[in-house]
Amino acid sequence: MLVMVMSDTHGELDNLKSILPRIREINPDLVVHLGDNYEDAELLRDFPLLRVPGVYESYYSKPEVPNRIILNLSGWLSLLTHSHLRHENDLPWDPDPQDLVRRKAVDLIIHGHTHIPRAELIEGVVYINPGHMKKEDKKGYPPTFSLIEAEEELKVRIIELSGRVMLEKSFTRK
Repeated sequence: MLVMVMSDTHGELDNLKSILPRIREINPDLVVHLGDNYEDAELLRDFPLLRVPGVYESYYSKPEVPNRIILNLSGWLSLLTHSHLRHENDLPWDPDPQDLVRRKAVDLIIHGHTHIPRAELIEGVVYINPGHMKKEDKKGYPPTFSLIEAEEELKVRIIELSGRVMLEKSFTRK
């Protein structure tokens, strides 16, 4: 299963618009937008799409909008969330990401919020952050998205808008 993930567009839609042809070319099985801003993902509605809101968005307090989604990606039990940590704006029924980690209830946490791209194994769980899609970011990282190939092995690429692969890692099931 091929999943394309992006996060933290913050209403700056030029970069998101610029990669629409690339999404069509890649033809992922699923496109994921991890919030900030929830409405920005409307540009992705022509693709198989899952999205969650950012922790400070008004959508985050709406019970009908899922703040966190747990799904199976080719055998990898995955959490889609804006923040990989519990947050004061979480609703009472939102799963606590770190509780899921402690209980070994997920294999993979795909999150945004920090704007820092990463793919790393911590305590038996793979954490993936695709980075951000803003024009500029005060943390010094260029706009990036992630491609995740989920099969027996998990292959993660974090890619700059120029097409340069910033990070590439593979993980095997625990």
